[in-house]
Amino acid sequence: MAIRVLVVDDSAFMRKLIVEIISAEPDLEVAGYARNGEDALKKLQRLQVDVVTLDVEMPVMDGLETLKRIMAERPLPVVMLSSRTRQGSETTIQALALGAVDFVSKPAGPGAVDLHSIAQELVDKIRCAALAQLPAPKRVPAAAPKRPLPTLPPAPTGAASKVVVIGSSTGGPKAIEEVFAHIPANLPAGIVVVQHMPKDFTKSFAERLNTLFPFPVKEAETGDLVENGKALVAPGDYHLVITPERRVLLNQEDRVMFLRPAIDVTMESLPAVYGKNIIGVILTGMGRDGARGMAKIKEAGGITIAQDRATSVIYSMPKAVADEGNADYILPLERIGGVITDLVAALG
Repeated sequence: MAIRVLVVDDSAFMRKLIVEIISAEPDLEVAGYARNGEDALKKLQRLQVDVVTLDVEMPVMDGLETLKRIMAERPLPVVMLSSRTRQGSETTIQALALGAVDFVSKPAGPGAVDLHSIAQELVDKIRCAALAQLPAPKRVPAAAPKRPLPTLPPAPTGAASKVVVIGSSTGGPKAIEEVFAHIPANLPAGIVVVQHMPKDFTKSFAERLNTLFPFPVKEAETGDLVENGKALVAPGDYHLVITPERRVLLNQEDRVMFLRPAIDVTMESLPAVYGKNIIGVILTGMGRDGARGMAKIKEAGGITIAQDRATSVIYSMPKAVADEGNADYILPLERIGGVITDLVAALG
């Protein structure tokens, strides 16, 4: 059965292009199209839809407000279409935090209207989104109890002797926020995040994390020191490795499984530097990036955590780790940050 897609874009020309791209695929079908968010919500009430493609910038009701309504009323996999501008990237990161499964950035420059240059990426992400597992709308009490974060003494300054490395892909930005919400300031370990994301968006992602949590987060640069209580995010289009001096080294060597940054590249650089003082984490995502790296971490005596099936938007990357027997812990998303904190303390 074909994947039915609702196309939402205020530009008639863009709608026509997106419809053409989707209609050319035998396993995809255009269920309908909408001119703005308000129109989309009406269409969703009467159409059978598997995936929504949603423009970020629209009149009447913009993409973010439309996404909030979809996720609150009838959660569906949503693929955002975003510009590569600074504002576009910031809005897209907000959309991912609100529950969008993935995004496609529109071409910039003279050929900006030519979506055909990203046609394959668009249809691939629609297919991936159709596999996504989304939570039902929650009715959370206003005063829902929350486990207080432990208060830790100031961590030693200088290079960290322990490291937490987190890899994620589809559904990852929202998952990382959930993990970080359970990690206190002054964690006596450095944190390195590798999220599959283009170079125009990782900076906005890191800046958002930095505003939300009680520890510094930044997009990594060559020469950055891995420090206790600080998080570094691998920049898009660069592999990130850690040198024996516990500093970041970025490179643009060949893509690994079509990916750059690749989680495996970062993870495989760590055992020679940190030995067994590594906690490796693989969150939601399509494919098997990180499976090889987690095997290396476990082989070195480090500790490995994979997100469980029930809380993964896409249970593919964590499944690869679990199926190969390289997950010491298989945990629901809401427990991972707390377990990381406890394990870091136990490493001594």
